[in-house]
Formats: sequence, structure tokens, C-alpha cells
Amino acid sequence: MKKIHFILFLPLLLLFSSFYKQDTGIALGNTAPEIALHDPTGKVLKLSSLRGKYVILDFWASWCPPCRRANPGLVRIYKEFNTMDFENGKGMAVFSVSLDKEKDQWVGAISADKLEWQHHVSDLMGWNSSVVYMYHVESIPSNFVLDGDGKIIAKNLEESALRAFLTSKEKK
Repeated sequence: MKKIHFILFLPLLLLFSSFYKQDTGIALGNTAPEIALHDPTGKVLKLSSLRGKYVILDFWASWCPPCRRANPGLVRIYKEFNTMDFENGKGMAVFSVSLDKEKDQWVGAISADKLEWQHHVSDLMGWNSSVVYMYHVESIPSNFVLDGDGKIIAKNLEESALRAFLTSKEKK
């Protein structure tokens, strides 16, 4: 009887331990979990390809009014900091993850909002995207700042706080 209970209990234990491991992946100081999704042309882009730079990992969607209002600020931040050297990173990139379901709306918003950086990805699964669960995104816009080693060093900073944070990390 004890064997049967153990056999039934083991899968539950493994399931709960996998959830625990995911929680630790997005804590400050941890390496950001890998994201590998398609860009609008169908090419797979990996978050890890930007190692060596500071990265603003931005979660947004074309249908999200607060996201669209935040986009001009993110464009300003990108223009101001993309060539800067930081304490632990040379330059800065934005890696935008869209929670759109319609490709035309996603691509249209990139163009309309003049999101000029190159790293735009989506699986067009909306809130069902695996990266939503991986990063525990509960609302958008949402962002993570990664250093040159891919470590999470800040979360959910709005434009003025993001500017101050990046300025404090500039290489002196």
C-alpha cells in the first residue's frame, strides 16, 4: 500500500518542484530565461543573442492602450541609450515580446509607433504564450532590464525611472 501512495505522490512532487524552479528564474540577480520566438519575417530571434549589451525586455501588445502610450517613451530611451557603455554591457537593445494574436495588427503597431529596434518577437498566442508564464507577466506593459551577462537587474520601470536607472549604470 505504501508503494502505491508513493507512486501516486511522486508525479505531484515533480510537478510542484518544476513550478518552484520557474519562480526563481525571474528574481533580481538571476539569469533571464531564454526566449526564442519568431520575428515578423519568420526568423527565430533569441534573447541570449544580445548578451554583452544591456537589454530592455518589453512585453506589450498592439491592442493595449497603456502599452501604446508607453511606446514613445521607450523609443526615447532607446535613442538615448542604445550606444552607451554601461558598467557591465556595451550598448543597449530592446527585445519586444508582443502578446498579439493577429500578425497584421502587431506589425502595424511596430510601424505606427516607430519602434525602430530590430528585435520584435511573438508567437501570436496572446496571453497563452509560454513566455507569459515563464516571466509571470500579469499585466502589460511590463519590462525587465538585463545586464550584459543576461542577469535581471530591474523590473517594471517607467520612462523616468528607467532613464535614471540606466544613467546610474553608465560606465564612468
